[in-house]
Amino acid sequence: MRSEDYVILSNDSATLVMMWLRLGRPVPPMDHDIFFSISQTPDAAGQVPTENEMFEHYFQQLECADRLGFGVGWIAQAHLSTETQKSNSRPVVPHWQGEVGLCTDFPQLAMESFRRTKSIEIGSAVVSILASGGPIAQAERIANTLQLHGLNPNEHRKLHVGFSAGRFEFMARPYGIVPRNAVEEAAWPALRGQIFMEAGDIFLRLLRGDVVNSSHTYETILTRNNFRSDEDWKKVQDAAVEFEGLNSAPEEIHIPRRYVFEDLKIVPSHFRRGLLELVAGTHDPRAQTFLNSVLPVKVFNLSITKPEVIEATHARMSEVFHPDGGAWQRSDMPRTSFVFLNAEDGLTLEQQSTAAHQEAKAALGAYWNALEGTIDPSKVSNAANNALIGNVEEVAQQMIERFHPEDRIMAWFDFFNHDSDRVCRDMEAYMEQVVPLVEARLNR
Repeated sequence: MRSEDYVILSNDSATLVMMWLRLGRPVPPMDHDIFFSISQTPDAAGQVPTENEMFEHYFQQLECADRLGFGVGWIAQAHLSTETQKSNSRPVVPHWQGEVGLCTDFPQLAMESFRRTKSIEIGSAVVSILASGGPIAQAERIANTLQLHGLNPNEHRKLHVGFSAGRFEFMARPYGIVPRNAVEEAAWPALRGQIFMEAGDIFLRLLRGDVVNSSHTYETILTRNNFRSDEDWKKVQDAAVEFEGLNSAPEEIHIPRRYVFEDLKIVPSHFRRGLLELVAGTHDPRAQTFLNSVLPVKVFNLSITKPEVIEATHARMSEVFHPDGGAWQRSDMPRTSFVFLNAEDGLTLEQQSTAAHQEAKAALGAYWNALEGTIDPSKVSNAANNALIGNVEEVAQQMIERFHPEDRIMAWFDFFNHDSDRVCRDMEAYMEQVVPLVEARLNR
């Protein structure tokens, strides 16, 4: 039973739970997914596993997640060496130690992941459609993956394709995603989002089965609305006046398309589209709305997203979600959460709590230090506040207080932790102790 079956006047979780119980309805269980970073970084002791060890750990944890009943295993995708980019003239993450991620070909890893498991579904978090050849090449890869995955008529597990422009800009630069002139240089922070819209249009229409011609794809027209301040917009206008020899500042600036091509269609074209779920890694309302004009596209939520943004996103998506996807559900937006759970034997509840907080402090501190200069400090605080930290009792209570009963939690256990056996124990404690305790409390 979904909440829209009742007249709900509040988004408050406690209010919703009480209404279910008064109607004699059990509170539906939250959905629980898991995130795998496969991030080859130094642990607290400074040790860095080999690439082979990283993938061995991934498959151990994936198979554990499959046995425990996690819904979707989301795999981080990255491209190119993070260490090497530190020597570039404009490094994006100059302080990062190690490699941000080792999954550089999601389709291949997804197929191997399906082969090794029975029930868990697989997702990307996220594929950059600007890198690795751009949206056309990425659409072909996804189509081929679905064709092979769907050859078994009894296969019903879905491939969840999370896609975005990619957070780390250096990964797309070698593929031509750089400013082409002075106007684009001045507009770049806003323009990169527009390139994603153009690429997203191509990517989705090709996966839909369309014949696509770039003369009819998304056109970028910059206006004041694309920029955070009048000052930022004026810099772009001034660049346009100089570059194009204009007599006055333009109110609109037309940007030539990034992808230019005649009619094309990807093959295979008759893969089982019912096995495909699309999820956009963007909180830009315009992008969310535009992408859903093509196909049903869900959205990701980061651990650093503020509650008001989450609720605004749900309200918007309820209005703009493509009708082919059905009615928008809260579970359509996975909510990433760091999990620092300690249920280790031989420790008291207080000792488990203390250890969990120490583990969280060390891991989060290392992460934010690695990302120095790339993220708003206020978001750092939000991330710590949103993390699930403590013993079983504490994590269960935090989950009840912070999440809506219909949310989908994407739990992140391997965060700067290369003790794979311990990660699996934490996953087991989460699904076998925390989740039942949450469900019991919500229904009492």
